[in-house]
Amino acid sequence: MANSVLSKPLITCVFMSLLVLCFVGAHEKVNGTTADPTKIQNIDCGGACAMRCKLSSRPNLCKRACGTCCARCSCVPPGTSGGYDACPCYAHITTRGGRPKCP
Repeated sequence: MANSVLSKPLITCVFMSLLVLCFVGAHEKVNGTTADPTKIQNIDCGGACAMRCKLSSRPNLCKRACGTCCARCSCVPPGTSGGYDACPCYAHITTRGGRPKCP
């Protein structure tokens, strides 16, 4: 009798843990936050960020933020603004205040 009382909460706990792990995995897959080493491209972040920031009113700040985002995501959206659908990782990086980090 003691085994069945103990086993139900244990089985429930294990099931809930597996469910949480499945949700975390799905969230990472949707947001593109997992890095697959076979898909990472080596790009010239300096050149890509120079093109991205060429019209910025604060080019040094823009290049520094862009360089950080490029290093994390290995991509920079085309053009001088917008285009985040080409690089979802770049679009999802935020500052501590919750604002978009990447220019």
